[in-house]
Amino acid sequence: MASDGTAVRGRGRPPKVVLDARIIVDAALALCDEQGAEALTVRKLAARLGVDPSSLYRHVADKDELHLLLADRLFEEILETFAPTPGDWRSTLRDLAVGSRETALRHPAAAVVATYRTTRRPAEMRIVEHILTAFAEAGCDPGQSALLHRVYGDFTLAWSGMDAAFATLDPAAQAGDEAAWTREYVAADPSRFPSIARSSAHMAAMTGERVFRAALEVLLDGLEARIGRGGSPHAG
Repeated sequence: MASDGTAVRGRGRPPKVVLDARIIVDAALALCDEQGAEALTVRKLAARLGVDPSSLYRHVADKDELHLLLADRLFEEILETFAPTPGDWRSTLRDLAVGSRETALRHPAAAVVATYRTTRRPAEMRIVEHILTAFAEAGCDPGQSALLHRVYGDFTLAWSGMDAAFATLDPAAQAGDEAAWTREYVAADPSRFPSIARSSAHMAAMTGERVFRAALEVLLDGLEARIGRGGSPHAG
């Protein structure tokens, strides 16, 4: 108590943290970036924020909801640099897929626990809206748009999650996998593996970025061909 009778706030102590869901999920993302997905526990998150673990549950129901919030936080980051290309559905979908993978590689630990979830939250819905609009611009009816949205979206998230998972490996494990194309495959016995022998030099020249871009164009070509055929969205 001060001499004038007023209360003295926590002299010598840090100010109390005012929590909300956004502060919590930003701290969760930073924790994943710095220490990996295994560090994402309520105890460690509370310690990072300087609060009692019980206080987190007033804003986030459980760890599952935290994962959903984290996934939507990544979707928000994708949208920060993405803009659809009016009248060019392929460019829109290409840019969105590239941005999704780049975001996953910036936050690989978070992407590993988030890319396979359906968040039901605003950023995800904005992305779904962009995808469905692109397919509508391509001439799809609502049923076909719904199907191709899942084909495209699942491809993008699966590939982004796969590359993110690789990025979380120990550097020695990454180096060993990457060196396989210039070591074991180049040295494969041509009499046993003639097709590998014919292509080994080219296989060694591949990068993750090049393969992703090629796969994305194959997907877009396939989508365009299917759209051109029209027909039932349930057709094979």
